Amino acid sequence: MPKIIFLPHAELCPQGAELEAAKGDTILDVALRNGISIEHACEKSCACTTCHVVVREGFYSLNESDELEDDMLDKAWGLEPESRLGCQAHIADEDLVVEIPKYTINMVSENH
Repeated sequence: MPKIIFLPHAELCPQGAELEAAKGDTILDVALRNGISIEHACEKSCACTTCHVVVREGFYSLNESDELEDDMLDKAWGLEPESRLGCQAHIADEDLVVEIPKYTINMVSENH
């Protein structure tokens, strides 16, 4: 089973986390299932950028982003070449190291 290592984030997981994932899961689903409350204002429909993450290791093992995700990512705060929307990034066989950006473009948290 692949693992996702979430780097420490001051609010969402101060100690960081190492979580088991199943092939085909999304980064967002694994985080939410394990108590890491990454924003997802559009309810995982690829219509916002609040679940933006940066994949520090294992980026190329993920499914390829499509045009809609790429267009949405252009609006994300702190965009990097290894940025993905957590709701669209499906896990394959490799372990991942993921950083949750400090900010999103939302002014107010949705508190899911």
